Amino acid sequence: MTLTETKKAFIELGKFLSQFSENNTLKDNAVLRNDTFFDDFITLIERSQSHNGWFTPEQVYFAIQSWVNALTAENLDKWLENYTIDYNNPKTVGLVLAGNIPLVGFHDFLSVLLTGNNVLVKVSSNDKYLLPFLSKYLIAVAPQLDNKITITEGKLENFDAVIATGSNNTARYFEYYFKDKPSIIRKNRNSAAILTGNESKEELVGLGEDIFRYFGLGCRNVSKLFVPKGYDFKNFFEAMYTYGDVIHYEKYANNYDYNKAVFLMSKFELLDNEFMTIKEDTSYSSPISSVFYEYYDTIDALKEKLNTEAEQIQCVVSNNITDSSIAFGQTQQPELWDYADNVDTISFLLSI
Repeated sequence: MTLTETKKAFIELGKFLSQFSENNTLKDNAVLRNDTFFDDFITLIERSQSHNGWFTPEQVYFAIQSWVNALTAENLDKWLENYTIDYNNPKTVGLVLAGNIPLVGFHDFLSVLLTGNNVLVKVSSNDKYLLPFLSKYLIAVAPQLDNKITITEGKLENFDAVIATGSNNTARYFEYYFKDKPSIIRKNRNSAAILTGNESKEELVGLGEDIFRYFGLGCRNVSKLFVPKGYDFKNFFEAMYTYGDVIHYEKYANNYDYNKAVFLMSKFELLDNEFMTIKEDTSYSSPISSVFYEYYDTIDALKEKLNTEAEQIQCVVSNNITDSSIAFGQTQQPELWDYADNVDTISFLLSI
């Protein structure tokens, strides 16, 4: 199988996924293998919340559309144009996937196959249906992939390298267990936003998307705000009201009630708008329904702090205050070349 053929298979997958959106799912008879897969995928989306209570149809559709935007010939070519990819010596790469948001491990899966390697996937119990379904679609449109994709719920065996994602605690286990293999081990990371007080309402509403998308469960979700001393949170809270319906989702509401109660019993000072709390805290990792904030004195001092603590941070949202800033509202729309933890997955896969 060639790189061109592999890219073509993923482009066809993008066309298949493009039929599915929250408000306008429409079957396109020109899409390959639709008779076999279209209705079953609708059923899977509708049932996803029964498999994982956080995977509401809205969140699953959002994840799908993110990959629709990514899986185009133009994007794939732009991503891979600076790499020399040789399919002559394929290796087997094990993937240990997280299950915090829908299809969270798909970029690693895509990267392994595009580099000509074989993928051995250990799916998370929290997200064990979506990727296997898409794998079946890929094999249906490109049967050569059948012997290049293996999905398991059991122990990884017979692999040459591994990419594993988990918590800081599980990372220590991964580092020991995979110590004799080339590896990328991903740990806990969170995202932050830098506010100056000059943000527009539209930018603050966009920040709400960065906070509330996937209920805040992703590493690209903003869980920490850096604000100047004397910052007035009035405009921030007004913008957050756009997302107030989140409290009507039972799992989120339960987390809000529980975490708020824990904070209050600990006598922490909180700002609260009845569906989220914000708390002054130096940590980057806030619980669901809460965002931490920290004051800064000067932008230069803050930049130095962020550089020192870079291993805790996935991305930073701001109005171009840092070199790699992401625009408000865009954290959950990464490009194919925006690598997790800033580790170039393709270069790693080509080096094994």
